[in-house]
Amino acid sequence: MESSNLTSLPEETLDVEDEQQQQQENLKNPPVPAFSSVPTRPPTKSSLKKYVPLEWTEFFDKEEDVCIPDSDDVFHVYMAGTEGPVVFCLHGGGYSGLSFALSSSKIKEKARVVAMDLRGHGKTSTENELDLSVETLCNDVFAVLKAMYGDSPPAIVLVGHSMGGSVAVHVAAKKALPSLAGLVVVDVVEGTAMASLAHMQKLLSSRMQHFSSMEKAIEWSVRGGSLRNIDSARVSVPTTLKYDDSKKCYVYRTCLEETEQYWRGWYEGLSDKFLSCPIPKLLLLAGTDRLDRSLTIGQMQGKFQMVVVRHTGHAIQEDVPDEFATLIINFISRNRIGPHGIVIPGLRRPVQPQQ
Repeated sequence: MESSNLTSLPEETLDVEDEQQQQQENLKNPPVPAFSSVPTRPPTKSSLKKYVPLEWTEFFDKEEDVCIPDSDDVFHVYMAGTEGPVVFCLHGGGYSGLSFALSSSKIKEKARVVAMDLRGHGKTSTENELDLSVETLCNDVFAVLKAMYGDSPPAIVLVGHSMGGSVAVHVAAKKALPSLAGLVVVDVVEGTAMASLAHMQKLLSSRMQHFSSMEKAIEWSVRGGSLRNIDSARVSVPTTLKYDDSKKCYVYRTCLEETEQYWRGWYEGLSDKFLSCPIPKLLLLAGTDRLDRSLTIGQMQGKFQMVVVRHTGHAIQEDVPDEFATLIINFISRNRIGPHGIVIPGLRRPVQPQQ
């Protein structure tokens, strides 16, 4: 075999001149050791802005503190829109009124939105932050509505998510709000909720408890799966936290672990109460597996409208805010709910006597 037919092998060493040149370059720019700190790189949009908090002013028009007479309780509300019925939103346990921020920016085109920070949550301040009994929470809702609208409230569509959904049902079942025109319950069903209570303490204790920054908390809520919409997390998560000076970090604003005595009261008998409410009702669920027997029968009998929202987690209003807003607007339109209640075609509303 001739040597000319063999592929030449690469040189294993540098020639003298190349080696000297390489040594000189190394002196000018020494190589980074393998175990040294990561070299600095230009900041990216992702690292700087992806989890930066958003201001509520991009979605709501204003915020107010509602003072309750003869008490030291002050409830914080966010408001949007100027016309139509009032969509009064109640958030879930551990959330805040800003849970409805993104959806409110669309709902306000057709209706007014009021999102309330419940007792022990958000910017609300009360004498007893840990009294989350359903009776106390219902009284809080009535007190806020009374303080805001007096004896002549506009048409109200109650919207409640999770724990807030339970409160909305209990408020509606009391039949003490004459202007209540609709009820929307978001992803809470008695059977599923009651079954989950046994695991709730373990679930709460398994959460990340301390955050070095707001951005870290927002990132954890998205990466951990509790929220699936980054923009919604950026506006809603900050008000669920407070800064702990002793620990030099952010912790949860609401101590849900210390309210266990009230959990069963939120959900016990909820399905029957929901079905008994004599107003248009909408149940939004993240999955059909959440429907219990009473609601399945009620739904088959046409006692309420039900929509299963696909590709979303428990916080439907945050994960798919545009779809959620469309469902609320369609519910109002379908049931002909105007600023003063159900609108019956051809029937004029009597003129109110002037004071």
